[in-house]
Amino acid sequence: MKQLRIRVLIGVFVVAGVLSWAGARLWNSIGTLPSVPLAAPVVLALIAVVLLSTALSLRARLKAQRERRPDAKGVDPLMAARAVVFAQASALVAALVSGMYGGTGVFLLELLDIPARRDQALYAGFSVLAGIAVIASALFLERVCKLPEDEDQNRDRGAEPAA
Repeated sequence: MKQLRIRVLIGVFVVAGVLSWAGARLWNSIGTLPSVPLAAPVVLALIAVVLLSTALSLRARLKAQRERRPDAKGVDPLMAARAVVFAQASALVAALVSGMYGGTGVFLLELLDIPARRDQALYAGFSVLAGIAVIASALFLERVCKLPEDEDQNRDRGAEPAA
């Protein structure tokens, strides 16, 4: 499984942000812009907490396993792979959602004199921060589950004789 690249996440964030900003401008000119839900930053923060707690739990279990503690509870490789897939999917979705709320928030900065729009801009900002927390937690979980590379294989690859 390939490691998730930060460039991909930044690209998704920027594209979603630009499209969301343009969509918010268009939607506002046609009718009323839908509101940013208060639950958005809360849900993203909960996902970040789940990812972080999973990463910390797996890291502690892997450390105990490496130190060969007698009471060490092993980590099932399939469970670790599922955790990595969950982390990568969460990071991609968080980048998309954060970009959308970021673009909407940038548009709402023009309307801060209206109290309702000021609250919406605040919710959008908190959503972006919570999305960044999800991405950071997901990347940490992915790093925790990364297998150490076999040094013998790396040495053999670099020292292959020329034919």
